This record gives sequence, C-alpha cells and structure tokens, in this order.
Amino acid sequence: MPESKKKALGILAIAGVEPYTEKAGEEYMSPEQLAHFTKILAAWRNQLREEVDRTVHHMQDEAANFPDPVDRASQEEEFSLELRNRDRERRLIKKIEKTLNKIEEDEFGFCESCGVEIGIRRLEARPTADLCIDCKTLAEIKEKQMQG
Repeated sequence: MPESKKKALGILAIAGVEPYTEKAGEEYMSPEQLAHFTKILAAWRNQLREEVDRTVHHMQDEAANFPDPVDRASQEEEFSLELRNRDRERRLIKKIEKTLNKIEEDEFGFCESCGVEIGIRRLEARPTADLCIDCKTLAEIKEKQMQG
C-alpha cells in the first residue's frame, strides 16, 4: 500500500471515521463534509495534545542525575529528540487549529493560491492542506530551484 494511503487511513483511524462517500449531486464542502473534517481534525489535535502531555510526564518521571557522564549524555540526547518531536507536534497543533478556524469561516477546502477545490481525498490524506495538488507541486518545484 502506498505510504500516503497508509497515512490517510491513519488519520481517519485516529478519528474513528471511514473515508467520506460523496452523495450524488452533493455540493463541495457541504455541512456533512465539513462535519467529517472537523471530526478528523479535532481527534488528531486531541491525540497530539495527549502525546505532548505524555512526554512532559515521561521527562519529569525519568529525569535523573546520572553520575556517569555517558548515561547523562544519553539521557540528554533522548530528551532533546523528544523535545524536537514535541515542538514539531505543537506546530502541527497550531496548523490544525488554523484549519479548524477556516472551517468555521467557510474557507476550508479551497486552494489559497488559485481558489480551486482541493478535493476530498487530498484533504483526507492531509487535512491541513491549503494548496491544491497543482499549486503544491509548483511550489515544491520552485523551492527545489531556489535551493539548487
């Protein structure tokens, strides 16, 4: 199974929902679709918050003053890695909250660059996507050219 498909199923599984099945003639970003994505995003945010809390408690419980410099260095490296992961998760939580605000303001599901529909499947794979696949591809090409 492709990696993006696994990740999409993972996000949907966190929320306890199935992939959205569009009804014939259903308008894009209908109230049902918005509720579907709100549920996914809220569950994802809650799961990330629990992980952040768990890390804080783990670090408090595991904090020890090892007399051996190697043990101390190992613990510091472990804590540093955990803190970097939690920082990345905190940024993701902010992005999720920004996306939930877009849902409330009826601005969710449309490309910020060109205004076209992002698409249900892309949003299920990456609910915080704010660019359609074409604009995202173009942005990535430009980024590679700037680096190279």
